[in-house]
Amino acid sequence: MAENVQSNDPRTQSERQFSVQRIYVKDASFESPNAPDIFRGEWKPTHELNVSTKVNRIQEDLFEVVLSVTVSAQLGDKTAFIVEVQQAGIFGIAGFAEQEMGAMVGAYCPNLLFPYAREVVSDLVSKGSFPQLVLQHVNFDALFAQHQQEAMQRAQGDAVEQPSQH
Repeated sequence: MAENVQSNDPRTQSERQFSVQRIYVKDASFESPNAPDIFRGEWKPTHELNVSTKVNRIQEDLFEVVLSVTVSAQLGDKTAFIVEVQQAGIFGIAGFAEQEMGAMVGAYCPNLLFPYAREVVSDLVSKGSFPQLVLQHVNFDALFAQHQQEAMQRAQGDAVEQPSQH
C-alpha cells in the first residue's frame, strides 16, 4: 500500500509518500488468574481498555509505530482476564511537514493498526474460553488532538511557572 501525493504548497514541492512496509504482533499476553473458579458465576463483567502508542525512528523516512492495547475484565472483585497486545507496523513516511508527521505517526498509523490489535484481543479472549470481545473503534485523531492540547498547556504552564532570576 503506497500513497503518493503531490503537494500544492509552492514552498514544499516535494512529493509526500506513505507506505506500509510490515504489520506484525510485537508482543501478546493473556492471563486468567482466577480460572477455573471465574467460570462458575454469572458472566456480567466490567471492562477497562487502555491504549498507548510508541514511535521508533528506524531510518530517515522509516518508522516503527507500536500500538499497545490492554484490556482487563473484572467480575466483582476478581480479575477474569487481562489481555495485552503490542501491534506494530513499519511505515515509510516522507515529504510531510513536521506537524503532519506527528499526526501521521500519532493518529493515522494507530488507526491502521487498531483493527489488527482488535482481532488479536478477540482471538485471545475466545481462546481463554470467555465470550467473544469485540472492541469498539478508538478515535486516534481525537486522542492525538487531546494529547497535543495537553502538551501545549503543560508547555505554557512551565513557561508561566519559571521563577525570575535576579
